[in-house]
Amino acid sequence: MALRLDDKKTVVEEVAAIAAQAHSAVAAEYRGLTVTELTELRKKARETGVYLRVVKNTLARKAVEGTEFECMKEGLVGPLILAFSMEDPGCAARLVSEFSKEHDKLIAKVVSIGGELYDASELKRLADLPTYDQAVSMLMSVMKAPVEKFVRTLAEPHAKLVRTVAAIKDQKEAA
Repeated sequence: MALRLDDKKTVVEEVAAIAAQAHSAVAAEYRGLTVTELTELRKKARETGVYLRVVKNTLARKAVEGTEFECMKEGLVGPLILAFSMEDPGCAARLVSEFSKEHDKLIAKVVSIGGELYDASELKRLADLPTYDQAVSMLMSVMKAPVEKFVRTLAEPHAKLVRTVAAIKDQKEAA
């Protein structure tokens, strides 16, 4: 069933609002996926904070105009599903990457982050980006390391003294 003009405007406004808030976007070809597989993909997308939408390419091109994903306009060709990362930059790429391992019919075509257009081969690099919690954890471990080393350095002379006294005690007991 064809969309009326009002419905098309609604779709464009909705996708444009999501694109304005998203961190990154992935356009993937879904040709050959069954309805069950697409439903499974949508379920995983909801769980991971990814906005997933099948939109006509002309409407998608209008929706990304004026956003940082405008660079994707030329790559929107064929039956594509758009995935926008809402929580962290890598979640849409992780979703498409993991789902395409199980279902080879889902093929990433265009990847965009920060206003830059990347080839589908960059999907893995974007998928490997740490989540917010992982990044904070990595930062804290880097910040904590010098303090831990300083404390160990301060404690070492006392520990060495205790080991030396214990060694002298053992040596005198043996003699």
